[in-house]
Amino acid sequence: MKKIHSLWLISYLFTGGAGAADLLSAYHDAVAYDAQFAAARAALDAGREKLPQGRAGLLPSIGLTANTAWNDDHRTPRATGTENTLQYNSNGWTANLSQPLFRWQNWVAYNQAELAVSLAEAQFAQARQDLILRVAQAYFDVLLAQDALATVQTQKTAIAEQLESAKRSFEVGTTTITDTNEAQSRYDLIIAQEIAAQNDLAVKQETLRTVIGKETGTLQNLRPGAALISPQPNDINAWVTMAETANPGVHTAQAAFEIATREIEKQRAGHYPTLDLVASRNRSALGNSPIFGGSDSHSNSIGLQLSIPVFSGGAIASKDREAVALKEKAAADLENARRQAALEARQSYLGVNAGLSQVKAFEAALVSSQSSLDSNKLGYDVGVRINIDVLNAQSQLYATQQSLSKARLDTLLALLRLKSAAGNLTEQDVQAINALLH
Repeated sequence: MKKIHSLWLISYLFTGGAGAADLLSAYHDAVAYDAQFAAARAALDAGREKLPQGRAGLLPSIGLTANTAWNDDHRTPRATGTENTLQYNSNGWTANLSQPLFRWQNWVAYNQAELAVSLAEAQFAQARQDLILRVAQAYFDVLLAQDALATVQTQKTAIAEQLESAKRSFEVGTTTITDTNEAQSRYDLIIAQEIAAQNDLAVKQETLRTVIGKETGTLQNLRPGAALISPQPNDINAWVTMAETANPGVHTAQAAFEIATREIEKQRAGHYPTLDLVASRNRSALGNSPIFGGSDSHSNSIGLQLSIPVFSGGAIASKDREAVALKEKAAADLENARRQAALEARQSYLGVNAGLSQVKAFEAALVSSQSSLDSNKLGYDVGVRINIDVLNAQSQLYATQQSLSKARLDTLLALLRLKSAAGNLTEQDVQAINALLH
């Protein structure tokens, strides 16, 4: 057991301790830097503007126009044949006000605008959950790459020691050259694996950097004894029910369906009459001229304006049929979103439970692998085991350790995906996982 703990200590010393970046800080960096999330935030701001745009159709509209012109009028009477030139200025302005009294399509458009805001907020909630998952995935990938490199380097040290032992045994004649060659082959192979592990770590670190916008160096890893708990409630049907109702994708599809439903009503309102209150004020002025002199005039009017659509070439009926078809599409999209959310919840729930079982199995296998290595080393020392037996036992121990690390991180990621499917993944969940790091 002491050797098992030493392996964890080696991994910890490589992957970081005090001062290393953690998952929560990486998430905060991503919130401020990630381009996808910035686009989602801008889309939310744009979506919220749908409400004042829809409300504008219910409020009065006021317009003001003005004009001025310089007139140069040349006239030649036939009786005299003498040209008369008239030069004067004319100008005026008109103010118009129109207040909708009955425009049903405008009321429907306002309701659609409210739904459009809900849709934008659901899309942003989905983007925030996706950001958490992307940060966690990238962070965990770096941790696994760091563990893999640390394991390879530890294995290289152990193989190098075994190679030296084989060389010494061959020199004194207690073993054959086969043991030395086998150890040398394993050492050459582990060098190649170390290069590949270093490259993989660099790639994973670059992937994380594109999300959070900074170099991370070492990252805090899971504590060796960190306890992983089952999802609460521990009932797959409860999670499926939550996913079918609270998943952001379902909320988005639900809002789109409601908008499509009201679009039918909006298009059919094209057959309805409209009634507006209209008012205007006009003023015009004519500059002084030798013949007409100057004049000023103004007028005011207020009244009702009724408009009754009669025939528009069949466009309104066609748009009605189009809206009905789009509603059917939105209904199918909503059902698909519910099914997909339920599937994601089931898969993630099973993934968490399977991961917890794997973690327990690998923890037991790690103890067995350590015992196997100790036995083979002892057998090699007394001559009942050969060098290849020790090398195989070492490889099995390191592979088991790496599999255990991956199973633990995969389980945590599956838990995050489960909460995302249920629509309740928040920063508090990031904080909870961050508490398991050191």
